[in-house]
Amino acid sequence: MRTALAAVTALAVLGLSGCGDDSTGRPAAAGRIDGQLTVLAAASLTESFTRIGQDFETAHPGVRVILTFAGSSALANQINEGAPADVFASAAPANMAAVIEAGNGDGDPVTFARNQLVIAVPEGNPDAVTGLHDLTRLGAKVALCAEQVPCGAVACRALDAAGVALTPVTLERDVKAALAKVRLGEVDAALVYRTDVRAAAEDVDGIEFPESAEAINEYPIVVLKDTANRPTARAFVEYVRSDAGRGVLTAAGFQAP
Repeated sequence: MRTALAAVTALAVLGLSGCGDDSTGRPAAAGRIDGQLTVLAAASLTESFTRIGQDFETAHPGVRVILTFAGSSALANQINEGAPADVFASAAPANMAAVIEAGNGDGDPVTFARNQLVIAVPEGNPDAVTGLHDLTRLGAKVALCAEQVPCGAVACRALDAAGVALTPVTLERDVKAALAKVRLGEVDAALVYRTDVRAAAEDVDGIEFPESAEAINEYPIVVLKDTANRPTARAFVEYVRSDAGRGVLTAAGFQAP
C-alpha cells in the first residue's frame, strides 16, 4: 500500500510538471530562485500554505509552487518510499523524525509554528459542549484522527490529561477529514486544530478546553535531500519563517514557535 501511495504521488507530480510553460517546468539554474517547487505539507496547513505559496510565487515570478496536503504520517511514508518532492512540512516532530532518520532530509528541520486542539461542534453548539467531559456525559458521537496522524496523537495526550476515556465512532486519515464529519452532520463533535475551525467558521464552532495546553503540536519544516531545486527550496523555507510567512500563519490561528 505504501509503495502504491508513493507511485501515485510520483505520477501526480510528474503530470503536473508537464503543465504550463517551460520556464516554470524546469529546475532552477544553480543558485537561482526559479523553476518548479514541490511542497508536501500537513493537511492542517492547507489554507495558510496555499496563501504562502501564492505570495512566494508573487515575490519570485519565475517560481511555480506545487502543493500536496495530507496527513503527516502518509506524507512521511511517501517521501521515504521515494516520492519526488523538495520540501516537507509536518504537523509533528515524530513524522519529521521518520524522514530524517531515513536520511531524506537536507540539514536539520526547523520549527516554524505551533498548533492547539479545540472541540469542533456544529455552528451554534446545539449540545452546549463546554469541555471534554461533556462528550462522554452526553454520549456524543465523536470523530478523531487516527493515532499515527499528529492530530490523533495529540488528541490522545489531551484526553489522557483530562482523564477522559472516549471511544470515537470514526478514526480519520487527517484533520480535514475529521472536521468534515462535523460539517456533514455525521458526528456531534471532533477534536481538531484551532486553525481548522477558524478556516471553517461558517459551519462549525470551536470549544476551547484547558487540557489542550498539555498537548500542543510543533510544526517542523525541512528541505529534502533529493530536491532538484535546492536554492528555491531553501528560499521557500526561509519565506515560511519570515515576517510575511509568519503573518499568514498567525492570521490562520497558528502560534509562534
